[in-house]
Formats: sequence, C-alpha cells, structure tokens
Amino acid sequence: MSNAHDVAHAPKHPYHLVDPSPWPIVGSIAAGATTVGAVMFMHGGWPWLLPIGFALILLTMFFWFRDVVREATFQHLHTPIVQLGLRYGMLLFIASEVMFFSAFFWAYFSAALYPTAAMGGMWPPKGIHPFDPFEVPFLNTLILLTSGTTVTWAHHALLENNRKGLIQGLTLTVILGVCFTSLQAYEYSHAAFGFTQGIYPSTFFMATGFHGAHVIIGTTFLFVCLMRAIKGHFRPDHHFGFEAAAWYWHFVDVVWLFLFVCIYWWGSAGVSVGE
Repeated sequence: MSNAHDVAHAPKHPYHLVDPSPWPIVGSIAAGATTVGAVMFMHGGWPWLLPIGFALILLTMFFWFRDVVREATFQHLHTPIVQLGLRYGMLLFIASEVMFFSAFFWAYFSAALYPTAAMGGMWPPKGIHPFDPFEVPFLNTLILLTSGTTVTWAHHALLENNRKGLIQGLTLTVILGVCFTSLQAYEYSHAAFGFTQGIYPSTFFMATGFHGAHVIIGTTFLFVCLMRAIKGHFRPDHHFGFEAAAWYWHFVDVVWLFLFVCIYWWGSAGVSVGE
C-alpha cells in the first residue's frame, strides 16, 4: 500500500520544486536596510542601520547556502537537469560581471586615449605618479596565475577521486588569494594619489578595487569549498559547487591580466615611474 502511495506521489518531472523558504524576503529586507543605511551613513545619520543590514545579508547567505548544500548533497534533489540550470545561471552571472568591468575599462580608455585640457592633455595626468607595474602588481600577477594552477590541480584531483590532492590544491589556492589581498592592501596604503584626485585615481581604484572585492569573494567561495571537501561533500560526478567556484576564480585571473597590462603597465608608459 505504501509503495503504491509513494509511486502515485513521486515527481513526474526531473526538476526540483523548492520548498517555501523565508530567505528571499529576509534577504530583500536586509538589502533594503543596507542600502538605506549606507545612504544615511554617508549623510551623517543612522549609523546603526548599515551594520545591521550587512549582518542580515551575511546571515541570509549562510542559511540559504546551507539549505542549498543540504538539497544537493544530502537530499539528492539536484538532478542533471537542475545542475544544467545552475551552470547556465553561473555563466550568466559571470557574463554580467564582464559587463561591469567593460564599463570600467571603457571609462579608463575614454580618458586615457582622449585626454582633455583639464588633464593637461596627457595620460597619466600631470602630477600623478602611478605604481611601478613590475613591483607589487607583477608579484600579484604571479600569485594569481599560480592560484589558477592550484585550483586546476584541485579540480583534476577531484575528478580522479583524489581527496588529498583536492584538499591540498584548495588550501594553496585560498592561501594565495589571501596573499593577493594583503599585497593589494599594502599597495593601496602606499598610493601616491587619492580616490578624489581626478579621473586617473577614480578609474584606477574603481577597476582594481572592484577586482579586489571579487578576489575576496572568490577566496571565500573557495574556502567554503575547502570546508566541504574536508567533510566529503564532493564526488567526481557531483561537485558543481566547486566547479562554479573554479569558474569564478579563473574569471578573476583573466580580469587581473587585463588590469595589469592595460592599467598598470600601459597606463604608466607615459611617465617615468618614481620621478
């Protein structure tokens, strides 16, 4: 009798219909509180709303991601068709991030290729002393390229069911991500210009800082994957969470190569660094 009941109520499609969840509405409230709190903070009022909204966003992310991990790993609800949808979603998300950086590069090259009289008709503008591209920026380039190698190592180890290699590769990748962020913080603290000192600083900090935020997010993403790998969540045929993190990290690597070549190297070609 129970078998007949189970068959009658079994899903007739390969999709996952998500159970009712509080996190979408909680996340919306948190995002609204953070936005209003940021505006009020910048105008000298309600300084308590911004940290409350940000804390709610972090809590929403933690519990929502926890639910998704449970659905995928323990309840086995992520069928191949569901995983395909997740892959499309991740690809579209990365495509949207490409558009952000396209806008920042557009602003940078618009000013660099056609410097106005207000800039002194030159690029970088007079008085701006850019970073030497072959000091900290070049070291960070080597770090990110190495991290792309270690995350690929981790992925191949997972495909070969080598859990030890997976954990080692992810650990090294996370350490390299932290090293990159630390060096960029050091670089920013020694900048010879401030964000509000013209078009060069504003485009420089916007592009490199937005990329730096992506490195922090990607490092966190990979750290979560490391914790899941230690717990044994990933299998050679079922590991989209890690695969998405690897895609994101490779995207971060490629964007940095464009930043290094276009902004640090080409962008400083018109001056003698350190003059």
